[in-house]
Amino acid sequence: MLTLIEKILFILAALASAYFTLRGLAHIAKNISSGQGKINWSLLPKRIGDVILKAGFFQKVFRFRLIPSVFHLLIAWSFLILAISDLADPIYALTGVRILNHLGWVGRFYLSVADIANAAVLVGILFMATRRFIVRPANLSTRETTLLHPKARFGIKRDSFFVASFIIVCNTGRLFNTSFYLAGTGESSAWEPVSSAVARLWSGMNPSAIALGEHIAFWIYFGAILVFLPYFPYSKHIHMFFAPLNFALKPERKSIGQLGYINLDDQSIEQFGAAKMKDLGWEQVLDSYACIMCMRCQEVCPAYNTGKILSPAALEINKRYHLNYGGAMDGELKTLISDEAVWACTSCGACVDICPVGNEPMRDILDIRRNLSMMESAFPKQLETAFKGMERNMNPWNVSQADRMKWAEGLNVPTIEQNPQPEILWWVGCAPATDARAQKTAQAFAKILNAAGVNFAVLGKNESCTGDSARRAGREDIFFGLATQNVEILNTVGAGSPRQMRIVTTCPHCLHTIKNEYPAFGGNYEVIHHTQFINELVGLGKIQLEVTQDDLKVTFHDPCYLGRHNNVFDAPREVLKSAGALTVEMPRHGAKSFCCGAGGAQMWKEEEAGSGRVNEARFAEAKSTGAETVAVGCPFCMVMLSDASKADGGAVNVMDVAEIVAKRLKA
Repeated sequence: MLTLIEKILFILAALASAYFTLRGLAHIAKNISSGQGKINWSLLPKRIGDVILKAGFFQKVFRFRLIPSVFHLLIAWSFLILAISDLADPIYALTGVRILNHLGWVGRFYLSVADIANAAVLVGILFMATRRFIVRPANLSTRETTLLHPKARFGIKRDSFFVASFIIVCNTGRLFNTSFYLAGTGESSAWEPVSSAVARLWSGMNPSAIALGEHIAFWIYFGAILVFLPYFPYSKHIHMFFAPLNFALKPERKSIGQLGYINLDDQSIEQFGAAKMKDLGWEQVLDSYACIMCMRCQEVCPAYNTGKILSPAALEINKRYHLNYGGAMDGELKTLISDEAVWACTSCGACVDICPVGNEPMRDILDIRRNLSMMESAFPKQLETAFKGMERNMNPWNVSQADRMKWAEGLNVPTIEQNPQPEILWWVGCAPATDARAQKTAQAFAKILNAAGVNFAVLGKNESCTGDSARRAGREDIFFGLATQNVEILNTVGAGSPRQMRIVTTCPHCLHTIKNEYPAFGGNYEVIHHTQFINELVGLGKIQLEVTQDDLKVTFHDPCYLGRHNNVFDAPREVLKSAGALTVEMPRHGAKSFCCGAGGAQMWKEEEAGSGRVNEARFAEAKSTGAETVAVGCPFCMVMLSDASKADGGAVNVMDVAEIVAKRLKA
């Protein structure tokens, strides 16, 4: 128990600490509220379970770096457990009442758990500090070529040092404080095994010395807390508070890649995309405070992995440092990320998917692209051809709409005019309709549909590009025109009617856009990928496959917009197995699949300089499995991996899942 003077000093110190802490938090709240949009607090109740799973049980943390994740869990859970002790101990110091000792076995059980948790924190932080400052793995830092705030390179290390030091000092002080108390009362508590073991070190000491030790340990314990709290809002430790808020309050989206609707008919809009911090959504500002600077997003980024200057982690870190060091909300985003880095993003969504605190750096980058393209006309010149093609001929290949059905010559492919009431509306897509290699996928799928006796139709010359590439490149004007036109056509033919014919796409980018982004334009449809539909046909027995004994060895490349963006992982693999293919997995597959390099409008421009090309890195990974064939489910992936295969000598085939199935159809 503290003396009167100590009590006064403690109360004054606590008030001062609380004042400066709240001032820091108020500054953060002001910045977040300065972002675009409004927080929808009604989301909070229905997301409680999700918050507990992701923030409480570290679901996303354990997807990567298993051993560090275990030690992180030790620290985090122990901190939550010790929160009760952090409230009970000052009450004892001020009043002399040990609340937990008056709770019977419940209190004793908590003391036991807290005692072990305190030791677990020390073990965990010593491991993490050793890893950070002695082992220093490369994945905890970023390359010198990556743009970082001038204070960040040293600041990240300093922040880690401060946090680690605080935890070590605070929890050592807590351990000694409890041990001196036990030594002073003569108790040997089996409920507090660690503190009791330390208390034996003080046996035989003068009672006055033990009392002094208890007082000193208390001040070390709580002094560390009171000193650290005002620094807390400016440290990466603030993620403890903002990560749960991120999971609880992020705007509802149908997919991690769904972008916000912009009404181009609204003449009052003066700013398209983000040029300044204040142009970002409130949740994007919150991301900068939730970031723990773990670099996991950077570690999975295809651009960073192939030597480009883009680092999604650096963007979030720069936002934080900009705001922490006096930067205003009207600060230019150009100072936080270069144009070259912005255009290197493939919009694969890997950074969003892997982030343990729910950040979305990809969304920032695409908003910055909107500004560069719409407000500054500062986009890579190679994109002009694709833009003109979409504006003039409704497709980025710039092929005449009159030639849209040439791929189907000699095949039974009815148009919507010929079959106005189909069960399936096949959205062929620009690539399968106009690109020579992708046309083979369309022809194979048509063969499968006819073999299964499916009642289907295509839009034919009425089908246009969905606008995906335009939107990912920031050209909302082109996307708006295409989306509006396509939704009108789809609604006219009955895709959105009560009978709800299903739409099947042979391109994941078309799937994503029609399914997730057209609802904002009044188009609500049931959309599935062609591999899902083929899997249905196999399951219903509508097609029979000739399973030979040659055991075709295949590895499946998960397209980003099919897998991560739309959670379709099993159907393509099940189809391949039904076709008798021996499937082998690449090290990075499923939700952790590595990009082919074509997404985010990269298909239509030159790749930024780096140590290698994204498609070649992915192909090398596929080849390392020993597979004879790389199976794909996306025309963009087909082009990129076929190019990489040709550059490698062409020994490994690249085929769409539909092509593999079509070759094995029973007559």
